[in-house]
Amino acid sequence: MSRFTGWLTLTHTQRRHAHRHTTGTGHVYQGRFKSFPVQDDDHFYTVCRYVERNALRAKLVKRAEDWRWNSLHRWKYGTTKQKSLLAAWPLPRRAGWLKYVNAPQTDAELEAIRRSVKRGCPFGDGTWSDKMVTKLGLESTLRLQGRPKKHINGS
Repeated sequence: MSRFTGWLTLTHTQRRHAHRHTTGTGHVYQGRFKSFPVQDDDHFYTVCRYVERNALRAKLVKRAEDWRWNSLHRWKYGTTKQKSLLAAWPLPRRAGWLKYVNAPQTDAELEAIRRSVKRGCPFGDGTWSDKMVTKLGLESTLRLQGRPKKHINGS
């Protein structure tokens, strides 16, 4: 899915720039597509909650399921056909999912998720994340961004 989305956005961007004669002016989808490994336990639910709360967090709706363009709206209010278009989750939804999604996330949860979104590093407990970093070669996602500081005179 990751490769397909990358191909799709690249192709669309190239065609859009060619049509509008804006080649070299930047990305159409700059910063839109992100992916990172997620542990399939409470971390999975935390990420799903984060995604389904986007419109609520932006104060576009009073309840997350009221945003008609997200999967939560379709899961709650959609027709059988619309619901059949939703991909199955690797874990069943928790009991009381709507209440959970509509409850605010902590600053610590938001910070941890945003770090994974920004850097592409695994989102899970420490042991699992360390295994995924090694298994998937994601060591660069854990390093500080930017050039290392120069050490002058051995300091």
